[in-house]
Order: sequence, then structure tokens, then C-alpha cells
Amino acid sequence: MKISEFKDLHIAIVGGGYGGAAAAIALQSIGAENVHVYEQAPAFGQVGAGIGLRPATVELFRQWGIFDAVAAVSAPSDHLEIVTADGGMVLAQEEWPELHGFAQTNHTRIIHRGDFIEALFGVLPPEMVHLGYQLSGITDHGDRSTLTFENGDSVTADLVIGADGIRSLVRQQLFTDRAPVFAGEHAYRTVISLDDAFGLVTDDNPRFYIAQNGTVAYNLPLRHRNEVSYDVTARSDDDTWAPVITNDYLVSLLEGFDERIVDIARHLDISRVTSRSVYDIDPVDAWHTDSVTLLGDSAHAMLHHQGQGANSAIQDAGALADALLEADSIPAALALFQANRKPVTDELQRLSRLGWTQESAEVAFPEQAPAK
Repeated sequence: MKISEFKDLHIAIVGGGYGGAAAAIALQSIGAENVHVYEQAPAFGQVGAGIGLRPATVELFRQWGIFDAVAAVSAPSDHLEIVTADGGMVLAQEEWPELHGFAQTNHTRIIHRGDFIEALFGVLPPEMVHLGYQLSGITDHGDRSTLTFENGDSVTADLVIGADGIRSLVRQQLFTDRAPVFAGEHAYRTVISLDDAFGLVTDDNPRFYIAQNGTVAYNLPLRHRNEVSYDVTARSDDDTWAPVITNDYLVSLLEGFDERIVDIARHLDISRVTSRSVYDIDPVDAWHTDSVTLLGDSAHAMLHHQGQGANSAIQDAGALADALLEADSIPAALALFQANRKPVTDELQRLSRLGWTQESAEVAFPEQAPAK
């Protein structure tokens, strides 16, 4: 499509997470002016923990002109290290994948989820973002689609982007009603001051401690904030969405771990720990109609083991903008978008389900290794 055509195109994005924000930025970068993001939350908050933004993702930030905004609230990392639970043996230490030769200028950057969301929305015009808009339904008319919201408002758009997460209503109503899949794990996440980390953090590189029973303690330094993202993932049969835990329970999961990791768990303010059962979704057969597409977790929610959830959503945003430029219509662009991205995310979903064990951690980034 010609860039001039984007100015009059009405685009509605459902969901104000990474994918929705990145899609709005990417579409702005190709000339779209009538873009609106609808987020169900009444306000954005500082929630979540740390994530790693890969080199190819950082390259998109440069292309969109937002690198400085992201860099201001993140720190570069050289490598990932995976060690045994007690820290006594290094199982793998690898530089972050040098995707497309970007690594020399675009280090992986470690960032707090809340800082990342604020940075993304901070570069968008305020009138583009609508808070307190919980989707109640979507009607696909073919060449256009209508969104209805719990507050009584409705919006009809030439293109609707469903970036509404793992429990996506857009996916449920138009594509598949298959429920998210429980991974048999719980994830406990918080952010603490480096002063309370018992000397665990010595550089800017994430370190994963892995036990024989599958429990993993993830430590992602957020040194620009003088903090560390402290995450523990452990197997569980309880599929409650938000399990209730105690300090003693968390400590009991960490038997045999580096004593500093145990000490952190012992002294945590448990009210500040996010406790969640871990879910993903099975690959979705089709992501799009002629006027609606899924993007990010709504299309391919994946487990966190490879750290590719946020990166995949942002890569989706870039690929969707590219497809709109390349194709001669919205339906053709959405078909091209799915053709380019779905094989990639299907494979990342598969790899992420493998998880980490001491035996499988010989390769930190299996997506970069030859298939066996």
C-alpha cells in the first residue's frame, strides 16, 4: 500500500501491552495517523519484573526513532549465564544471539516491564491512547470490524489488531475458543533493591540457577534502578491463576540453592511478590480475517523460558508494518504478515515448552543452534 493511503486508514488496537504499544509506534512510522489503542486498565502501573530486549528488537527501536527513550530506562547486557542451583558449576555462558549482525551496536537490554510500557507510551500522542476500555465483543463485517466496550462505546475500524493477551477476547470470538494451556508450573516474581540482594549481583548480565527438580531462580540485574528482578519458577499441579504463597513456602522450594537466593526469599516482602500459574496457548491455525489480525500473546502466547514473549510481540509489530507497506490491500497484508511470522512463533512456542533442566542447559539459546 502507498504511504499516502495510511493517513485515512482507521486502525483500532485492542490491548495496551508491549504488542499494542509497539504496533501503534510501528504504524505511525509508516505514516498511519488515525491509530487508537484501547486498554482495559484505568491506568498504567509499575508492575511486573525484568525482561531482556534482544538485538533485533533494539534495532526496531532505532528504526522507529525511540531507542533513546528505551535506553534511558534500561541497561546493556553482554551474555546470559546458566549455573547449577548452588552456583558451583557453569552449565552455559553465551553471548546474546547476534541476530542479523546487530549485536555490536544493539546489545540486549535489560529493562523493568513497567519502565518499558511507560517508555513506549511516552512516545505516543496522549489522544491516541484510551484507558478504561474493556472489550465486550467484536463483529467482523468483512472489510471493516466493530468493537464494543463495557463502557457502552463502540468503534468501527478498517483494521483491528487484537493485542489483548493470552486470554484474548478477539481470539476467542473470531479464531478459536481453545483455553490457555497450564504448564504445570508456578512463577513468583518481584523486584528488590540491590542492597537487599546479599551480594548476588556483580554485573549487568542475567544469571539462571537451575535445580535437578526443575526449579529455576532467574536473576536479571536492573542496575540502572539499583535493583534486581528476582524470579523463581517451580513445578506445581495447582492451576489456580494467582496462587497464594508464604515466605516459608518459597524458601522450601529453594533447598540446595545458593544461600544468597534462599536468604532473599526468606526476607522478601511477600505482599510485593507476583504469584502466577504459568500458561501458554497451542498454536492458532489462523491469525487473521480480511480486517482483523491477532498480534503478540493473543496470537502465540509462549512460556517464559526463552524470554521471547515480549520480543516476539515487538517483532510482530515491525512485520505487520512491513507487510502493509509491501502488499496492495489490508487482506493481502494480513496474509503476508501471518505467512512471515507464524512459522517463527510456532517454533519459539515449541522451544519455550522444553523449559530448562540441568541436562538441557548446555545451549542457552536453542533457537540459534542447529536442529538435532
